[in-house]
Parts: sequence; structure tokens; C-alpha cells
Amino acid sequence: MEIKLNEKKQLGINGLGRIGKLSLWYHLLSKKFDGIVINVGRDVGKNPEALLQTLCTDSTYGSLEHFLYGRSCKQRCKIEFIDRENLLLNIDGMPVKILNRERNPYHINWKEHDVRIVADCTGKFLDPTVSDPEGKGDLQGHLAAGAQKVIASAPFKVKQGLPENHEFFPTMIYGINHLDYQPIEQHIISAASCTTTALAHMIKPLLDDRETTHVLTASLSTVHAATNTQSVLDSVPSAGSGDLRKNRSVLNNIILSSTGAAKTLEKVLPQLVNFGFMADSIRIPTTTVSLIALNITFASRLNENKMPLIHAEYIKELYRKVARESDEQLLHFSEKQNVSMDLVGMPAAVVIEGNEIHTRTGFLTVPSEILSAAGIQVQEVHIPVTHAKIMGWYDNEYGSYVNCMGHLTEYIAAQIS
Repeated sequence: MEIKLNEKKQLGINGLGRIGKLSLWYHLLSKKFDGIVINVGRDVGKNPEALLQTLCTDSTYGSLEHFLYGRSCKQRCKIEFIDRENLLLNIDGMPVKILNRERNPYHINWKEHDVRIVADCTGKFLDPTVSDPEGKGDLQGHLAAGAQKVIASAPFKVKQGLPENHEFFPTMIYGINHLDYQPIEQHIISAASCTTTALAHMIKPLLDDRETTHVLTASLSTVHAATNTQSVLDSVPSAGSGDLRKNRSVLNNIILSSTGAAKTLEKVLPQLVNFGFMADSIRIPTTTVSLIALNITFASRLNENKMPLIHAEYIKELYRKVARESDEQLLHFSEKQNVSMDLVGMPAAVVIEGNEIHTRTGFLTVPSEILSAAGIQVQEVHIPVTHAKIMGWYDNEYGSYVNCMGHLTEYIAAQIS
């Protein structure tokens, strides 16, 4: 059987790490593209069969066949080489071409393979303003090599400060701000991070609601599954390393870390800059599914009975409503007693843990001298303030992040003329 790559809708994936491989799996399931071209940039194993096994097995999510059809389904997934020498595969009816020669994006000939949109999943190229064609390359290299759009699977890190045209390099999260995409001007897009994706879907319903929109301050801790940036066993830190904990064994430790989720989220929800937002990460020895513990404080109102309008049941109903009305179920509300394994592969940006929403309301006293300094000549004021603690699960690999990035990729691809 001969299958040729369709010339109309080819997806390029650069990198075959956790997000690269799972993006392949997502698009094999979604089937919105006619073919996929994956750039690995090097040989894998001793023969092409080693590459095939790498593509089709996963220690977290099982085999590709079970992923596509379920363990009890009798239908089999067809996986075969169409052209073994040129690394052209047929995977479940989808032609998949493997490139293994170039790592610099400028040298990956996307145009030759009719690829117009590339998901860069290497995590290596994070500054969209850099041009380094003669070195290791950059995100702009994909455009020079024939692609029209590039989506990076990580937050941008601009080293020299934002240029005047920084709006040309947006950070977008599907279901939050993807409709703001400007196809004529924006060609390099960041899909943010897994934690930012979950947090965005967790906090946007609060910002959109009349009662909970007046946020005074917020903080989060993400209890985060291990990633490949950590060491399996203790290792020696590289020169200049400031965080020695990253080199401690991920198998044996709970490791305090940092996260840029709150800072990245300001690019997606600009109203966050109006209040303080702190974030940190606690790495734990599991393979996937993480948990955001969001602490958030609102300027509250009282009803006619002097009771706070914001309370636990109010927030629960707010999330229930969003979950009911969402066409794509990006936010789920659960009143089950979940543990992390229950959420592996769950196709949702975030799953709100309904049993663990708690609120307390108190009064902030503003003394008369502070009011006077602000030009307000009254006695002290007592302002009702409600503090809430909200828990949100997210499958930080496939279920939350890759799903949202996959939706974003398909949306942007549909805008290409």
C-alpha cells in the first residue's frame, strides 16, 4: 500500500521528547491533519524499528494502540513502514515522515515536505527575537525553512528585553485568549506551560464573575509531577548553577522549586498585573498529574443579612456553571474524592476538586490616619474580605497541556490561507 503525504495540511513537530511524542499521539487521535512530519534530528537506536517502538510505547500512558482504541477494543491499530529506508510510516492510516539529519531549524526543509505549521517541542528555542542561523538555530529558523507558523511548547524567555514589536510574539492558551490571534501579523506563538494553562482556566471564571472579580492578592503552589529536567539520581550541578536541589534524585525526594506560571499568565490575562500574585512549585516523585493549590483573596460584599456574598458554595456553583456551559469541556468540576491517578489522561485543562473549596471572611480595618493620608476624611473603615482556597488537578503532560496545545495548533492552522 502506498500512502503519499497530502500537500494541503501537514503538521511539523520538532523534537520527540515528552510533549513531542504526545503531540503526535494527540494528532493521530484528532486526525485534523492529513500527515505529520517529525524532526528528531538524529538517529534513534540501532535501526528504524527502535524509532518505531519509541513512537508507539509510553511508560505513563501505555501503548499507542491502547491509547487510540482502549484495552478492551478488538480493533487493531495498523503501524507499518511504507518506506523503511526513508522513514515513512503509516500509523493508523496517518502518514508520518521522520527526519533525522538536522537540528538547526534553518536546515530543516519544511517547505520540501509541505509543512506550513510547526510545533517546536524541543524546549531549546525560547527567544522569538533571536536570530542565530549559523549557530544552534532559533524559532525564526522554522519560518526561514518554509513554515508559515511556529508554536513553541514552552513560555518565551526574551533575554534582551521585549522589542517594540513584541505583540507579534503572543502567548496563547486555548479557551482563554486564542480568539485574539492575528494571523497576518503573528507567526511565532508560545503555548505557555502546563501549569499556566491549568491556572488560566482555573482563575478566569473568577475574574469574569461580578462578585469574585475584585481580587486583592493571590498565590499558588503546584504540587508537580517529575519532569526530564530533573536527575534520576543525585548528580553534580553544572558550573554557575544556583539551585542545587534540581540535581537531587527525583525518585527519592520532595523538591522545592520555582515556577514562572503567574508571570506568564499576566501575558494571557493582563488584569493580573493589578494585584500581587506569587507562585512556587513542589516537585514530587510521580510521572504525571499535578495539583494547583490556589489561595486567593477577594474584596467581598455582604448581603442584607450581613453575610458574605462570596462563600464556598457560591464558588462551587460558579465552576459548575462554567463546566456545564463549556462546549469543549476544558474545565471539569468534580465532587468525587479523587487521587492523582484518577486524572491520568483526563482531557481537561483543569479539574476543580469540588470537595476542597473552602472560604473564610473577615474584616480589613483601615485606620483613619491611612485614610486621611489618602485624602479621605472619615473614621476607620471595616472592609469585608473573603479568602478562598481552591484545588485544581491537571494532567501536566497529555490530558491538560498537550490537549490544549493541540487545539491551539489546529485553530491556528485553520487560519492559514
